Amino acid sequence: MDKIYGVVFNNGGKIYNFNSNNIEVALKDNVIVETEKGIQFGKIVSVVNDESIEITTLKPVLRKATTEDYDIYMDNLKEAKKALNKAREVAEELDLDMNIIDANYTFDRKQLLFNFLADERIDFRNLAKKLAFIYKTRIELRQIGVRDKAREIGGIGICGMKLCCNNFLNHLDSVSMGMAKNQNISLNPNKINGNCGRLLCCLAYEDNEYTECRKGLPNVGDEILLDNEKGKVKSVDILNKKCKIEMESGIKEKNF
Repeated sequence: MDKIYGVVFNNGGKIYNFNSNNIEVALKDNVIVETEKGIQFGKIVSVVNDESIEITTLKPVLRKATTEDYDIYMDNLKEAKKALNKAREVAEELDLDMNIIDANYTFDRKQLLFNFLADERIDFRNLAKKLAFIYKTRIELRQIGVRDKAREIGGIGICGMKLCCNNFLNHLDSVSMGMAKNQNISLNPNKINGNCGRLLCCLAYEDNEYTECRKGLPNVGDEILLDNEKGKVKSVDILNKKCKIEMESGIKEKNF
């Protein structure tokens, strides 16, 4: 029976789902899988029990990896590291203002992928040609942003957990400062920015709920009437739908 397994391609990396393809594998097994970029070596880290996932849309596990497969994988890692150093050298010779952060071979070495950071759009065609000539394989250069870099590298967030982008998010949604304001979160960059230096992805998780709970609530600074006495709103508890009002007779609380 086909099962869905979560597979990672590097320690601490993002988990991708694959169809077991009726192959007998288990947790912690190394496997060879088919991906959009070609054949890859990975490790099973979870069994996915989610009926909402259409198993037939997933790429398959091709086989359980052998000792020889593992040796090839380790050799690919060593060669990719050498390729990274060479690519940086060639980019410097071509005077390209880019920071190549990593290099990865597909398991069958039919493709060599480089991820890089750059402040502006880079014309890397000459770099790709030179690298293709050197390594005799298909070269892909992908410009990524700082959020993508965090997703590729991984790490621990301010919550003490693995970065969401590196753990379970399949795509990076836009996050706005308005979401932080909507949730009455301090706008201190140390509080609302993630490891990538951009706004925390998790600000988007509860934004719709806060928007719904905010309906009918006053804003801080608004003047409202309570018990026939005017007062000014000092704070708003959005989720509990109540606020504190400063009045001449003292601070009072009002539920909405």
